[in-house]
Amino acid sequence: MLPINYNRRTFLLGAGLGGAALITGPLGLVSPAMANGDFSPTQSMRGGSNNYAPNAPLVDNLGQGFLVHGSVRRAGAGEPLAGVRIQIWAATERGGEREPSNHGSVITAADGSFQLEMSQIVPNFGQPHAHLAYDDDEFETVFLRPVMGSASDTRVEAHFVLATS
Repeated sequence: MLPINYNRRTFLLGAGLGGAALITGPLGLVSPAMANGDFSPTQSMRGGSNNYAPNAPLVDNLGQGFLVHGSVRRAGAGEPLAGVRIQIWAATERGGEREPSNHGSVITAADGSFQLEMSQIVPNFGQPHAHLAYDDDEFETVFLRPVMGSASDTRVEAHFVLATS
């Protein structure tokens, strides 16, 4: 067995990995939280509303090569929500988060799923990430900001569990 060299670097690495495990849990950072079959409401993420533009148009795509997908469910029993508008935006090869052609909305399918193909997401402030929002009146507003593991990833997933307002 090799001896462990305890220093500042190993301490910070261990603390970071332990913190990440506590945050993500078994379902992942932006997955619905379930306890005894009950879906808890999704909380807005810090930085999720950055560069938000209300009423982004419904679009078929925002380019090609990258897929944003996920689901929308009702808090409590977790039934899928059809016909819900989800807005998606990101910094891509086409330009930054403020670029109008990088903002669009989609409507969830009967099973509560959504997806949008877009141009490849590029790092913004060092992190490749997307922004997603639910902001209509029926449920509480939620902003998500899932961060990709790598700038070469070609998809990102996010899930909403919405509570009535």
